[in-house]
Amino acid sequence: RTLAGAIFLGAVSDAMLLGHWYLVQPGLGRGPLLELNRWLAVTWPLEVAVLLWPTGMLSVLSGTVDDGWDGTLGWFWVACAIATLVLTAVTQAALREKAYSAVMAATGLLYLAILTAFGTDLVARAVLA
Repeated sequence: RTLAGAIFLGAVSDAMLLGHWYLVQPGLGRGPLLELNRWLAVTWPLEVAVLLWPTGMLSVLSGTVDDGWDGTLGWFWVACAIATLVLTAVTQAALREKAYSAVMAATGLLYLAILTAFGTDLVARAVLA
């Protein structure tokens, strides 16, 4: 879980930081940003799988493990995980646009993805600790 979390959170953090670099250097090619976004999409299933693995978030969702909030944290985790994947897909779509404003939009979307990615990782770790 630690290694998967490090790769997953590293990918989303690096992508967002690189997106901010693109804001001050608008002439850069989008290839590296697209590649980091792909890394995020590739590591998402691994992160979710290791957090679902017993005893994991499936136990929280089924009620076997009490999250202390009547299952609310389990569903919050599901929402964060799905939102991260959706934000990754929307960022990929934004970067296909030719206009420079697409890079600004992608950076903002990656900022949101950092929030949901950290929710995906940290909520599970807190509940299962």
